[in-house]
Amino acid sequence: MSDLPRKAVTRTAKLAALPLGYAGRATWGLGKRIVGESAEIVGRELQQRTADQLFKVLGELKGGAMKFGQALSVFESALPEEVAGPYRAALTKLQEAAPPMPTRTVHTVLEERLGEDWRELFAEFDDKPSAAASIGQVHRAVWHDGREVAVKVQYPGAGEALLSDLNQLGRFARLLGPLVPGIDIKPLIAELRDRVSEELDYGLEAQAQQAHAEEFADDPDVVVPAVVHQSDQVLITEWIDGVPLSEVISDGTQEQRDRAGQLLARFLFSGPARTGLLHADPHPGNFRLLPGGPGGEEDWRLGVLDFGTVDRLPGGLPDTIGTSLRMTLDGEAEAVYELLRVEGFVKESIELDPDAVLDYLLPIIEPAEVDEFTFTRGWMRSQAARIADPRSPAHQLGKQLNLPPAYLLIHRVTLSTIGVLCQLGATVRLREELEEWLPGFMPEEDLDEEGSAAEA
Repeated sequence: MSDLPRKAVTRTAKLAALPLGYAGRATWGLGKRIVGESAEIVGRELQQRTADQLFKVLGELKGGAMKFGQALSVFESALPEEVAGPYRAALTKLQEAAPPMPTRTVHTVLEERLGEDWRELFAEFDDKPSAAASIGQVHRAVWHDGREVAVKVQYPGAGEALLSDLNQLGRFARLLGPLVPGIDIKPLIAELRDRVSEELDYGLEAQAQQAHAEEFADDPDVVVPAVVHQSDQVLITEWIDGVPLSEVISDGTQEQRDRAGQLLARFLFSGPARTGLLHADPHPGNFRLLPGGPGGEEDWRLGVLDFGTVDRLPGGLPDTIGTSLRMTLDGEAEAVYELLRVEGFVKESIELDPDAVLDYLLPIIEPAEVDEFTFTRGWMRSQAARIADPRSPAHQLGKQLNLPPAYLLIHRVTLSTIGVLCQLGATVRLREELEEWLPGFMPEEDLDEEGSAAEA
């Protein structure tokens, strides 16, 4: 029934060719050095050729390679411009498209999961997919009650493909690392692999999406489509039209960029506080800009899709994040260091200089210091370079810090969202969102004063 298992050998061969290709290009680079070209120029060309092959292979595959490509693409802002420029279009394409599943396969899945009379559930059904992603594709349809719906159909064999591809990618993560300075690729691949089983479970996804849809039902800024029907391998939700965030990144006005950035930040921090869930797949393909916000048709709202990967945070984001961020901004080096040690960011066996830790953190949290901050690719690259340079104190200190498992997904989602903000080039009032939604960021006495003022 499935096309994926039959193509497993082909996919594996393409993935296996990546490190072989790298070895060949390294030999080519050595030859260029021998004939006198500078190490800097040769290194840049080698990196470009490696990126070219990686994006080409990922763009041809579903499964884990596609998922990895989407995760990697949100860090595009950290790439050196000479590498990022030529491949920005390829990265954006990864966020929005994948080869479609044959129509006969789609019909077979719908018949198996919705019943032989599945067509009677729909007034209309478009066989041509409107979107495709790592584990399924989406068809536009009209439900029997007249509602426009999105029908997400999971690729048969998607689970096996995801695990196989991610295992294969994990074997040569070291070769992929240089593409994104400052990002350790191996834990990223391992964490993606750990989330596979959840993302394949459309029942869990339906629960997470419906919880968000109900909470944000009357929200003026955020739109989450309600769940209409769900079964194994098929998830049907209300349809929303809008401008894909990838198009805003490539062609949007500054007004659209700023609005999208503000709402992304708002959703990142308000979602856990309001639903106890963190949307954990913040690549641009999962967001839309919809007209008709609080300012009328010319305003914009943020449409949020794909709740297959979430972090369950019943109490919202941990108070530790807001508290340590506030104390860092206040320059309380000793208090910050002690809190990081208690939470496991600094292992008991290691002694660090609290002032050095503060110096390491301050540039990263620069956007929270001011009333509004313009996120740029240049700023992101400077942060990545500062941490990636083996000669820098930041690199030496960063190697000694630890990321506790409970914070791993939160860290990745926050970093990925910042990457998207930098792709947008958005000016965002981040501090405003932190004060409103991040537990621990506002001192208790300030919260008491606000509450008293509100009551008065």
